[in-house]
Amino acid sequence: MNNNKTKIILGIETSCDDTAIAVVNSERKILSNIVINQNSEHMQHGGIVPEIAARAHLKLLEYALERALKKANKSLNEIDLICATGGPGLIGGLIVGTTFAKTLSLTLDKPYISVNHLEGHALTTRLINNISYPYLLLLVSGGHTQLLGVIAYGEYKRISTTLDDAAGETFDKGAKMLGLKHPGGPEIEKYSLKGDENSYIFPKPMYKSKNPNFSFSGLKTAFSRTISRINNIEKEKSNLAASLQFTISECILDRTKSALNIFKKMISNDKNIQLVVAGGVAANTKIRQELLEFSKQENIEFFAPPINLCTDNGAMIAWAGYEKFINLGSSKLDFKPRPRWPLDPTAHLLNPTMKIVGKKGIKS
Repeated sequence: MNNNKTKIILGIETSCDDTAIAVVNSERKILSNIVINQNSEHMQHGGIVPEIAARAHLKLLEYALERALKKANKSLNEIDLICATGGPGLIGGLIVGTTFAKTLSLTLDKPYISVNHLEGHALTTRLINNISYPYLLLLVSGGHTQLLGVIAYGEYKRISTTLDDAAGETFDKGAKMLGLKHPGGPEIEKYSLKGDENSYIFPKPMYKSKNPNFSFSGLKTAFSRTISRINNIEKEKSNLAASLQFTISECILDRTKSALNIFKKMISNDKNIQLVVAGGVAANTKIRQELLEFSKQENIEFFAPPINLCTDNGAMIAWAGYEKFINLGSSKLDFKPRPRWPLDPTAHLLNPTMKIVGKKGIKS
């Protein structure tokens, strides 16, 4: 492989319920970004069924690859790097995507790169905005809610995480309680547009706490109890959705304010600070707007990916894989997919509530 030419990178993402393949080059141009959602497969179950997701990936990957190559106007032989999500995520989907990538690598004799899904989200801003290190990252998705100092490639210092549920999970389960469609986050946002966010007052766990972590289980419980007391849910759906969205947004903003002070001390600097939001929940318009206003008040730069790159996609995996390759080289073909793969594997040692580690390892 010629080290001087522009690299053509294939990114494969199968960690959850979206089958995604993208072609990106090393000049930060997205040549194609194909995402095939499985919403129709899971909607009748009210949530993601891991076994169904894995079978769908197996069925859809080859088709997604054909579409991605055609749109990028590239052949398989022109691909220089083959990158695939290796974790964290649903193990069935991870196995399917990893096996597919390794097979391509062996067949084409091209380097294989195992990519941390969270790192894909973390580095999306470097693909789109080409920002320099370091920056403060708010990573909010269906399974993760964290604030991290992204110091350099591979150097992630976790400032806070959720003690229980993630913000995205709270959106999804709140939507399910209201009888809305899956995925729940976009549905809550849609109904919120017609609701009054001050109609219901819900608790804000950890709000103003000196402990920098998040918590959403109490909010979820309070939301469920409120719904159980309402006779006409249909009439109140919009108000309930708006109030839930408002409360989640307030919690996220408050924890980000706390983390900003910690981050400034972490890098021994309080100037030219960059705040980045990433993950599926980063697509929420209200949360993006609140973070933007906060950044203006604090005189810091704010970056959010385009909406289509907030949710799971192959472009972020391709770029994260490229950065990994130029820093660490290729991955071994005996790599085993990891359902748990934290960006900062030592963070739990500093947090007493996170010291208990399960058989599968550190969760996040």
